[in-house]
Amino acid sequence: MSIFLARHGETEWNRIGRWQGRTDIPLSEVGRAQARTLAERVRDCGVSEIFTSDLSRARETGEIVAEVLGVTRLGIDPRLGERGFGCFEGLTREECAERHPEAWARYRADRRSTPTDAEPQEQVVARMIAALTAVAKSSERAGHVLVVSHGAAIRSFLHTITGTEPAPLVNVALFLVEHGNAGFSSTVAE
Repeated sequence: MSIFLARHGETEWNRIGRWQGRTDIPLSEVGRAQARTLAERVRDCGVSEIFTSDLSRARETGEIVAEVLGVTRLGIDPRLGERGFGCFEGLTREECAERHPEAWARYRADRRSTPTDAEPQEQVVARMIAALTAVAKSSERAGHVLVVSHGAAIRSFLHTITGTEPAPLVNVALFLVEHGNAGFSSTVAE
């Protein structure tokens, strides 16, 4: 089973480098244009169903793609949501270093570490795997699926299945995820 896995379009907070996490920030006009570009990238791939996280930036990205492609099956799954970043949410990297120096230093040394009140990475990976497994096993699908999620959640998932930590993801980065008897594997979609 093949799943296209994409990061949502840009928000104003992305543009200025503010951590969003579970904070629900809408797409910017640039993000909406990126969603239309994403739709064109997958236009000829037979996408018949789209799943998104419950956060508006991912949901709206998926809705725009669905509208452009004429896809009528759109599912929302909170397990596809972004990692909660606790004390870092709403702050820039500079503000994180200034206000939470110890937590920031730990996080910079190992991105799997958990900032104060943040969601542990292991929980993020477990819920992403559960959600993507459910998508892969869905019997209602007739064609390919696009899943729209978030940068840190996707990176954590990809790190787990490939053993390599991906670089930070640009908005609407696209991956092809394969699910089979041996679990998941992934490549960058062309």
